[in-house]
Amino acid sequence: MTTFEHREIRGITIKNMIVTVASTASIVISVMTTYFQLKGDIQDVRSNQETQTRVNEIRLKTLEAQVQLLSTEVEQLKHEKH
Repeated sequence: MTTFEHREIRGITIKNMIVTVASTASIVISVMTTYFQLKGDIQDVRSNQETQTRVNEIRLKTLEAQVQLLSTEVEQLKHEKH
């Protein structure tokens, strides 16, 4: 009795092997292309997110400065009123 791995598989032809190899190569190429496209998209999203974060930080600093200025003006008005 021979093991399953050593049994001869009937019906394998060179044409079948070429089709199998070509199909496998096509699948690998498709997966790799999709992978690199997704990787590029992720980098674009990360870059956009970093830019948006910087813009938000600048806006926040501007708002904080305006709040500080308005707070100072309110305090001055309170002192002038008394």
